[in-house]
Amino acid sequence: MELRDIKSFIEVANQRSFTKATEYSYLSQPSLSKAVKKLEEELHVKLFDRSTRHLELTDAGKIVYRQGKQALNLLNELPNLLNELIEIDTGEIKIGIPPLIGTLFFPNIARTFHDQYPNVKLELVELGAKLIEQLVEESKIDVGLIVLPIDELEFNVYPFINDEFVLYINQDHPLANRTSIALSELKDEQFIIFTKDFALHDFIINTCKEAGFTPTISYKSSQWDLILELVASNLGITLLPKSIFEKQNNPIIKTISLQKPSLLWQLAIVTKKDAYQSFALRKFLQMFTNDSKFI
Repeated sequence: MELRDIKSFIEVANQRSFTKATEYSYLSQPSLSKAVKKLEEELHVKLFDRSTRHLELTDAGKIVYRQGKQALNLLNELPNLLNELIEIDTGEIKIGIPPLIGTLFFPNIARTFHDQYPNVKLELVELGAKLIEQLVEESKIDVGLIVLPIDELEFNVYPFINDEFVLYINQDHPLANRTSIALSELKDEQFIIFTKDFALHDFIINTCKEAGFTPTISYKSSQWDLILELVASNLGITLLPKSIFEKQNNPIIKTISLQKPSLLWQLAIVTKKDAYQSFALRKFLQMFTNDSKFI
């Protein structure tokens, strides 16, 4: 069934005459007749009652006419829908964000993007950075906010922000009065860290090993606020980005700067290389190519 045959049939039905339809369709009467006959043969029905002065649609013809009109209307809307998409009036972006990054930065990211493109939906997937990286690689999400480093042969990387790690400690801890501390001095402490699905899990363990010791892990959690509550209960210490301190409100938690060399939390936006990028996604990524900051 060809679209041009349906158009020809609808024009004949509108004019109730092959002769009049030629004036509006700029097709010859034999061409219109051939198109209608072809449809009738393909559908195994009669579309017109030819026994009257003017052509009348049969019951089958009325169904084909109605459905054909709907199909043409949908196709006629296609350019407008594509124009809306190109101009970012509509669309959807699936974004993977670890909970910690989401808490700190996503509200400002979402607000900034929404102000410019209010009809684009942002769907948030909250998982650890390792899983986010995997979902981007498998094309199950469009974009991910992750912790560097990452394989730049597999991903497009848009550096996002750097933050400094500090020690979070209970105010009654023996080390609480220090203004700075070397990482090696924490070798006998109980660490509270993220679970292994999170990039910070490996980062903290590897950083401690580079400082000459393997950390003793007392608790693991997928929630940064629970980690800090455990610190507040004097059940251990943790290393987390400095920016988290403004988000927590427990007065008995202190932060202590780490002595040189500083530990940096490097974040980036990543997409899969060679993957299709929608118009909406391209506009989203542009926010991270102009030195935009969302702290």
